[in-house]
Amino acid sequence: MPAIVYLNFDGNAEQAIEFYAEALNAIEVKKVKFKDFPQDPNYPLPESELNMIMESSIEFAGGKIMMSDILPSMKSVTGELVKGNNILISIVNDDKQALENYFSNLSEGGYVIMPLSNTPWSSCFGMLVDKYGVSWKFNGDADKFLDNVISNKL
Repeated sequence: MPAIVYLNFDGNAEQAIEFYAEALNAIEVKKVKFKDFPQDPNYPLPESELNMIMESSIEFAGGKIMMSDILPSMKSVTGELVKGNNILISIVNDDKQALENYFSNLSEGGYVIMPLSNTPWSSCFGMLVDKYGVSWKFNGDADKFLDNVISNKL
C-alpha cells in the first residue's frame, strides 16, 4: 500500500482542494464536510464549523493527497496548525512535460525555491512552496538516481 500525504488546513481546506485538483489535473475528488454527519447532541459543533472539510482526497497521475480542516473547537485536542517545512510532497515522474505543468500550476501564488533544472541527481528537479505554505519537490528520475547510487556502493 502506498503512503498518502495528508494535509491539515485552518478552515480553508475546500479552497486548497479546488486549487490542488486543478493544478494536478485530478482524476477524482472526494470531500465530506462535518455537516454531512449527524451531530452529537451533547457536543454539537458550532454553526461556523459545519461547512469545514472533515475528510477529502484527490487522485492524480497514480497519486493521492488527503486533506481536512482542523476545527477551532478541537484545537485544545489537536493543537494549533503550524505551517512549516515538516511536510513536503514529492512528485516523481519521468514525464518532464507533466512535471513542468504541475510545477507551473502549483507555483501560482507561491514561490519557487529552486526552478526546474538538470542536476547531478536528476534530469528535471525543482522545489517550490505553494500559496498554502506546502513545500513541493519535483524529480524526473529519482528512482534511477537511487538505484544507480546504491548499485555503485555494492
